[in-house]
Amino acid sequence: MSRAIRFHRIGGPEVLQIDDVEVSAPKAHEVQIRVKAIGINRAEVMYRTGQYVIEPRFPAALGYEAAGVVESVGEGVTNVAVGDPVSVIPAFSFAEYGLYGELVNAPMHAVVKNPAGLSFKEAAATWMMFTTAYGALIEMGDLQAGETVLIGAASSSVGQAAIQIANMVGATPVALTRSTQKRQALLDAGAAYVLAGNDQDLQGQVMEISHGKGARIAFDPVGGPDVANLLRALSRQGIFFQYGALDSRDISVPVMDLLGKHLTLRGYELFEITGDPQKLERAKEFITRGLSVGALRPNIDRTFAFEEIAEAHRYMESGSQVGKIVVTL
Repeated sequence: MSRAIRFHRIGGPEVLQIDDVEVSAPKAHEVQIRVKAIGINRAEVMYRTGQYVIEPRFPAALGYEAAGVVESVGEGVTNVAVGDPVSVIPAFSFAEYGLYGELVNAPMHAVVKNPAGLSFKEAAATWMMFTTAYGALIEMGDLQAGETVLIGAASSSVGQAAIQIANMVGATPVALTRSTQKRQALLDAGAAYVLAGNDQDLQGQVMEISHGKGARIAFDPVGGPDVANLLRALSRQGIFFQYGALDSRDISVPVMDLLGKHLTLRGYELFEITGDPQKLERAKEFITRGLSVGALRPNIDRTFAFEEIAEAHRYMESGSQVGKIVVTL
């Protein structure tokens, strides 16, 4: 028996509870992990509140990211061995696996060895944020040195990852935020500039920063009417990636910019990368290299104990964090 965090009904953070569960031996191509740290993601909040892409089946397990030590392996597992420090990439459905537990099973393809020098807390905070940002900016956007990228909700963990990836390839990361209180924290996190995404003069400011070219990529989880400001600030053949819907209203599109600059507007989600073996391997290689040379490093805003999971979710919902929220065991 092992402790796991589950919920038995949709609701606020208070529905999360610690249950004693029986953890089966790992099946073929599964890895069993003794968990040391868990990364908290907004997808888990959405799942708990019934606003995610799949409906929970009760009692519902949840959790996309964890780091720990390999306890045992199933038949056919070759990439890790018992005793290895590992972390888990979100490359599965909550209907299949959940990582909020002391002892968990995960699919082999989603498990990676931790680079030397990466703590369990850092490892648990790594893969969702960096893989999400990598997929849009590098795999699909082909961001290059000297280009400008607009990063919406830049104080989020994915926003922080996008800032680091842009810097890693020599691009100019422009952090967009609604809170002036987070300006210095974003500059400290590596943003070259911090601007208000809802500022009507965003286009003029970006044109000045980019020497009249505009930003080639906008990477945004917010959406809503303020998207028009981002689109006006894009360059010719610029690409707008929307990977969330923090503002669930329809986006506003300035049609003359769309036509005149040949813009591309694209919905994007992490599973486009983690669901494709070749793209996932390229993501692993890029992120592992970045971690190894120190170009990428997760920014952990705050940690909570396993028993404080409700408080961790409450803090996530407050929107106060700059970086990743981690639960430790």
